[in-house]
Amino acid sequence: MKNKPAGLYIHVPFCLSKCAYCSFYSSSSLHLIDEFTKSIPREMAFYKNIFPSFDTIYIGGGTPSLLSVAQVHDILLAIHFNFQIHLQAEITMEVNPGDASQDYLQQLRALGINRINIGIQSFDDTLLKFLGRRHSARSALAAVEAARAAGFENLGMDFIYGVSGQTMDSWKQTLKTAVDLCAEHLSCYQLSLDKKTPLHQRYLTEGLSLLTEDQALDYFLTTSQVLTDAGYTHYEVSNFARTDSLKSRHNMKYWCHTPYLGLGPAAHTFLDHQRWWNKSSVEAYLKSIAGEMKPQEGFEKLSLEQLRLEAWFLGMRTKDGIDLAQFKTSYGCDLLTDKKPIIDELIRNRLVELTERHLHPTLAGMAVADSLALI
Repeated sequence: MKNKPAGLYIHVPFCLSKCAYCSFYSSSSLHLIDEFTKSIPREMAFYKNIFPSFDTIYIGGGTPSLLSVAQVHDILLAIHFNFQIHLQAEITMEVNPGDASQDYLQQLRALGINRINIGIQSFDDTLLKFLGRRHSARSALAAVEAARAAGFENLGMDFIYGVSGQTMDSWKQTLKTAVDLCAEHLSCYQLSLDKKTPLHQRYLTEGLSLLTEDQALDYFLTTSQVLTDAGYTHYEVSNFARTDSLKSRHNMKYWCHTPYLGLGPAAHTFLDHQRWWNKSSVEAYLKSIAGEMKPQEGFEKLSLEQLRLEAWFLGMRTKDGIDLAQFKTSYGCDLLTDKKPIIDELIRNRLVELTERHLHPTLAGMAVADSLALI
């Protein structure tokens, strides 16, 4: 894995307002954006010549579309100065529908951004308000139209299901709208709430309920059925692509234990059996960079057993599953021998299937992927 092209993630931790359900680190201190964009290239310099090359770049957040075109330009320029980037690299940027003017998107396209991911979440204004989103269904549709007019041919959309007040019919309508818009990639996540989020507190205060296990299964299977009937490949628990070539190449690195470098506050890195992560504070991050120090907050070296368990867990989330020969080479474990009784049981229960070289989850297995990880 060491010599494979890595993935580069830039975390832009700024938001105008924090969504009620979001547990990711973000800051509303927008006055720090300029200093942040000047600090990111300085962090890059710490890792020059550490990774052989990158073939995916993902600018996520937070709300990366709060950056000006000039700031995005400077970050991309620094990336190409410090790292070897493949000519056909997938370069993604997350965009909030409220920030997606056609002029802004056209300029991003001219800079080399070739994939846009729009955080739509719903086409229902009532649900958007409940989730604390700052855009409307109308502005979401306008953002998609603007992205197409700007020339983007690889467009991803994010959605959430299992929200209080949502019905199965309204969710199906959301999926139909996404299909009609010809999205190349769809991510459909079940709502889960961290105890620190405002929405979790609202659920407690108002006596609202998240999906039951049976309801969650119904939504999962319905989502898969609707989108596969529309021609999408259900290639990971929450992700669908119109063709194999339109899978999120960057996210695939996380699921395949491929090295990736994370820059910016709270970003994570994985390399050579090691994982480290940055400080979850813009101010602390900037202070470290100003002091010519890596802004790391934590570090761990993974044992072979930990890597093996992670590879199993991640593999059971993907349609392709686990390449048995590669697993044995990488982790020193012959799954069909070492885990035979358990795997035989999973096969009998139609949760996994065995082909000539692969062990992969069935749709029913993907629905309970977290449970499969416990073997």
